[in-house]
Amino acid sequence: MRGLAITSRGIEDTAAIEIKELVGANCKTGEGCVIFDFKSLRNLCILCYKCQSADRILYLIGDFEFGDFFDGMKKFISGLKLDKWIGESKKFKVECQREGVHDFNSVEVESRTAEFILNALKNKKADMKDYEIIFFVYIMNSKCYLGVDFAGFELNKRSYKIFMHPNSLRGTIAYALIRESGFKKDGTMLDPFSRDGIVAIEAGFYAADFPYNYYKKDKFAFLKLKMGIDFEKFFGSFDKKIKKPKAEIYCYDHLFKYVDYSRKNAKIAGVDKNINFSRVELEWLDIKFKKNSIDTIITNPPATKNANMDKIYNEFFYQSEYILKDNGLIAVISRMPDFVKKHAEKHNFSVSKEKDVWSGQQLLKIIVFKKKNI
Repeated sequence: MRGLAITSRGIEDTAAIEIKELVGANCKTGEGCVIFDFKSLRNLCILCYKCQSADRILYLIGDFEFGDFFDGMKKFISGLKLDKWIGESKKFKVECQREGVHDFNSVEVESRTAEFILNALKNKKADMKDYEIIFFVYIMNSKCYLGVDFAGFELNKRSYKIFMHPNSLRGTIAYALIRESGFKKDGTMLDPFSRDGIVAIEAGFYAADFPYNYYKKDKFAFLKLKMGIDFEKFFGSFDKKIKKPKAEIYCYDHLFKYVDYSRKNAKIAGVDKNINFSRVELEWLDIKFKKNSIDTIITNPPATKNANMDKIYNEFFYQSEYILKDNGLIAVISRMPDFVKKHAEKHNFSVSKEKDVWSGQQLLKIIVFKKKNI
């Protein structure tokens, strides 16, 4: 059996690593997705509950390349056996996520695909409100994937994000930034530009083995499927593994409003007790921390024209050089990477690695810096 994890473009490698860690699957990355094998439907449920890098988790029915999409979809569905998913009296809906330039839209895909399925399976009903199964169509340029959505909602939309900064990161991208930084579950981590606390919260989930969908147990689409799983025991088997993390996570900002946002969001998420919150100016970091005491600095620094950017970035890297361990790393995500690199260079930092990621249509770059003497 094969599964499909839909991700933000650019974080596919991170998602593949996480899926391997969670369910031991062999993974193959595609554009904006990861295809993986699995032995039990329980594995898909695990990923829905815990996989921080995925937007969607699907049972992958199949995939195809297309020229004429609707002709290709009709032929594809006609060759499938969907009876095991749609038993007696089951109703279904079709959803679509589409990336690329096409001469059709997602609503048309949903409508026509439902029509093709109904033609292939008589006496069934498509219902966009009262449904038991979701067929999900994922289109990336000229490639189409069809699967069964096991979560039933967008996993990248974090329910804890109530108090939001205008330039808030997606939870999935914040998680990818954390993993690219090399953050260890027993390390010391600082985000000095907390905004709404997303980076610290995602690190808190990861360090404590805290399922980020802990408070959404009753929302999953897979609960409607007959899989012979005792879901109370299923969720309990992971919840009992939640632990107080060994990591020290510091979430700072110079504005009290954003410290307050961060603390409130973390409380909603259930990880506030695992994070140290404080209003701290950049200039105070060398007072708050000893020299060479921080393992990783992970942050989404400001990128607004209204701020004195040169002053902020110079101070950030000046302070980082002092408090970061000699083998420590700084992971930054930014839409102005050249500006960031220019200021890092001034303070004895060099690029260790970098990669492009997309938040919707917005191109961002993750840059990991190390001290030049390492």
